[in-house]
Amino acid sequence: MDTAHTSSLPTSLSEHVYLALKKKIMKGELAPGQRLIVLDIAKQFDVSQAPVREALERLKQEGLIVGKQNKGSVVSEITHKEIRDIYELRQLMEGHALRQTMKVLTAEDIRYLEGILQQMTQAVDEQDPYRLVELDMQFHGYFYERSGNELFLDIWNRIRTKIMRFITVTNQDHSGYSIPNSHTEILDLIKSGDVDATEEKLIRGLDFYKRYTS
Repeated sequence: MDTAHTSSLPTSLSEHVYLALKKKIMKGELAPGQRLIVLDIAKQFDVSQAPVREALERLKQEGLIVGKQNKGSVVSEITHKEIRDIYELRQLMEGHALRQTMKVLTAEDIRYLEGILQQMTQAVDEQDPYRLVELDMQFHGYFYERSGNELFLDIWNRIRTKIMRFITVTNQDHSGYSIPNSHTEILDLIKSGDVDATEEKLIRGLDFYKRYTS
């Protein structure tokens, strides 16, 4: 299980453009409704139009951009209702995924999660909020991966990008080490084997985002 920073290692021109644009959208540097013009992006990255079109198609598949008549590709909107709906779904799914995961966790799984926490602290030290959110998603996504429920994992993979986008933009509400600290508390409860307490802590943490959009 590799916790390496693989998302920052593009393997092609298309991947490079995709990752750069995705990060800008996630951080709010490309605002909702902003046009993404293929020719301009190609000039910006000093590449041909083909890898740009490939990158935009990937972003479209993830719901980060949409096609608008007479405008081409634009950054998609993200509404408070959409976030509330996603977090209500997470609270229904993630507690169950956690319970199933805790039945099968091994020492290797614990070491993997501890590695993520170490990288979270490093991301705070390096003032890299985007990386911190990536690791947040990696931590929570692990419960879906290990739960054995393929439908849960599929749903998680489809909503993860929208969650990342929301958290990255609002991450100023999480000062200092609050994210790594809260996840350390979750992992300590996991180690204790107290399933009910762990689930309660996890779900209570998800309430913040529901309150934020209320």
